[in-house]
Formats: sequence, structure tokens, C-alpha cells
Amino acid sequence: MDLHLSGRVILVSGGAKGIGEAICRVLAAEGAVPVIIGRNPADNDKVVAEIQRSGGHAFAVTAELTRTDQCQRAVDEARDKFGRIDGLVNNAGINDGVNLEHGDTERFLASLRKNLIHYYELAHFALPELKKSRGAIVNIGSKVAETGQGGTSAYAAANGGRSALTREWAVELAKYDIRVNAVIVAECWTPMYAKWLSSQSDPAAARRQIEQRIPLGHRMTTGEEIAHAVAFFLSDRSSHTTGQLIHVDGGYVHLDRAIG
Repeated sequence: MDLHLSGRVILVSGGAKGIGEAICRVLAAEGAVPVIIGRNPADNDKVVAEIQRSGGHAFAVTAELTRTDQCQRAVDEARDKFGRIDGLVNNAGINDGVNLEHGDTERFLASLRKNLIHYYELAHFALPELKKSRGAIVNIGSKVAETGQGGTSAYAAANGGRSALTREWAVELAKYDIRVNAVIVAECWTPMYAKWLSSQSDPAAARRQIEQRIPLGHRMTTGEEIAHAVAFFLSDRSSHTTGQLIHVDGGYVHLDRAIG
């Protein structure tokens, strides 16, 4: 299916690693121009070079997304480079384990900066261009907002905010024909996930235990599967879909995990 994304300029926060990298690769394969926004220039440039070697186009902006001025600069650089912005994928963040029992207010607020505030800021700064292009926004969220996890209050709060902002923005921006949707992730295999799993006493057993709770196929979601859903929501093929929280998770959240 042709998603008609050719030439569209799409901002992707955290686009050099994990799910973000998969999103950038899929968008480039569809003919779009992903603009990677991340803090590490070497990581950003590596993905851009690999996309270009594969015949695609990409661009990178180095920015620390916990800083408002750098969120603004990232959007401005993309606009100045291409003269347009057609979409935004809010993806960057980290489950940093700021909990209730042993956390504190400053760490909680810092976590919201890492995981939620830049979602608002990038959307706010990109909005004038998105109005012109009648673009789309896709927010990447986590099951933690719905299922809880334990020991990660700030990340849970941030993801609850991501879901709430998705529906709020869908209402606010409908008058501009800007669609806003979210892809909710549960257990998705990424280098960061692999690193966490390696810290367990028996990584193989821990992975088997997790995968047995995923009804469809008893396997983890891939980054590419998340990315294909994101590409669909950015495209005109989803032209009457907005305000939706779509779980690409093998049924983890909404199906009985004991089946099979």
C-alpha cells in the first residue's frame, strides 16, 4: 500500500535509537524525510548515513529535549532546512524508575521533563507549520499508564499525560484538519530492553516469562511493527482517524494474558 508519504518532512524525537530508529527507517522507506531529534550527534548522524546509503533521505538535529530553547531550535532548524513540517512523532523518553516510596519531588519533576514536557513543547513549536500542511501528530505511549508497573511513578504519570494530550489535541486541532493519535507500546524488543534484561539473574528465563504473558504469538513486539502503525497514522490512509490510542502489543493490555 502506498502511504503517499513521499517528500513529507516528519520530526521524530529520539529517532536514533530503538523504536525511534525503526520509525525513521520505515518513514524513509516510504519516501518521507525523517528529521531525527536527539542529544547525541554521533548516534543521529549514524542513522542518517545508513538511511542515505539505503537510498532514502534523512536529516538530524542535535538537541537536549529537556530544554525549552533547544526544542524550539530543533523545530526551527527543520523548518529552515525544508521550508515545511508535515508531521511530528513524539517518541523520546526513558523509564527512569522515579518511584513513590524512595523518590522526591525534584526527581519526579525532572522525569516529567524527560518524558512528557517536550511532547508538549515540540507540538507547540511545530504547530504553525502543521497548520499549513494539515499535518499529523503521533505520540508514542506506554502500557504503564494503564497497567501500572510498580516503582515508576513519574514514568507512569508521564504516559498518562501522553494519552490525555493525544485526546485533548485531537479535539483542539480538529478545526485545522490536524489528526492526533497515539501508539501504545507494551513489551517491545529494543537495545534498551535487551540491556535491562541482561541485568536479570537469568535473562533467558526472564524473557520467557514475559513472552508467555503476550497472547499473540508469545513474543515481543518489534520496533518495525510499531513503526508501521506510526507511518499509517501519519498518512492520508488514516484520514478520518484521530484521538485514538492504538495498542500494538500482541494483545498484552486488553486480552486475557492466561490464554494459550
